[in-house]
Amino acid sequence: MQGILYEEPSIWLFILVTCVMGGWAAWMAGRACAKTWRPIAILVFYMLLLGVGVRFIHFALFGGTMVTLHYYIIDTIVLIMIGTLGYKYTRTNQMVRQYHWLYEKVSPFNWKERTGA
Repeated sequence: MQGILYEEPSIWLFILVTCVMGGWAAWMAGRACAKTWRPIAILVFYMLLLGVGVRFIHFALFGGTMVTLHYYIIDTIVLIMIGTLGYKYTRTNQMVRQYHWLYEKVSPFNWKERTGA
């Protein structure tokens, strides 16, 4: 997978920078977008910017390349997935808490209309 998903000599650097550090920031951005009732398109825009920041950390700390479309796309896709999970998790909790008479939780990331409402 080295060379396809990450350029560092170890997958642990990819996991640390992209998945843990960038993923935490993506989750929090998704949470913030959901809490302020912003559409998910805004979250995608934020993840495009965060992808640049993650590429910079790879470059500045671990000697990766800064301007490479391939690894930028990989990092950004991972960030969009994690940010979307944070968005859906927070939005689900909002909907079932604020509109408990209309919706019930199906999973941590989804809700449905309450039967008999």
